[in-house]
Amino acid sequence: MKTLSKRFRNEKEKIDSTNYYTIDQAIQLVKTTSSAKFNESIEAHIALNIDPKYADQQLRTTVILPHGTGKSLRIGALVPADKVGEAQTAGADVFGSDDLVEDISKGILNFDLLVATADMMPKLAKLGRVLGPKGLMPSPKAGTVTANLKATIEEFKKGKLEYRADKSGIVHISFGKADFSETQLLENMKAFYQSVETNKPSGVKGKYIKTVTLCSTMGPGVPVDFASFA
Repeated sequence: MKTLSKRFRNEKEKIDSTNYYTIDQAIQLVKTTSSAKFNESIEAHIALNIDPKYADQQLRTTVILPHGTGKSLRIGALVPADKVGEAQTAGADVFGSDDLVEDISKGILNFDLLVATADMMPKLAKLGRVLGPKGLMPSPKAGTVTANLKATIEEFKKGKLEYRADKSGIVHISFGKADFSETQLLENMKAFYQSVETNKPSGVKGKYIKTVTLCSTMGPGVPVDFASFA
């Protein structure tokens, strides 16, 4: 059985697990309990009343966080040979055509996000086994299949974030860093929560959002009263 560190136990004592905190209180607590010796990410975990095995209950989309995530994002661009220069100019960190397809097929993934032009999708199809499990497969719904490389890459660099519900119907994202101000974290979290609400799958029956929990990378979870987002 894993033993909790003394630091974690001390931070956990600051949180009443039977209480649901307003979003403002939750962000204050998450910053207070972020005491590791590095700049922790601040995470949100939203449990939804969905069953993603049904197509009309799946959630995969994007949101633009007003203050970004605090992380540098390496973007790969898969394009036809005659657009490689355009991808480089647009700001892609990794770019290529058939050569990039070859690298990906070998498991060489030097990027955190992959965008592609629509005409490269047939070549991407055979890479599903490599990209799919890592959540890197470009998708029109996620905004990563594009005709405008420059605008798409700029948006993701500035704070556009793709997210999806996992097999358990839970959405996990990092929406900032511990050194963000409370206002920055609040505005980012509100943008994310609003996006989840707006993109409610059509097949949802009854209550949609079950729980919202915030935490830092190494910190305890803080339960949120999501009525406080109103």
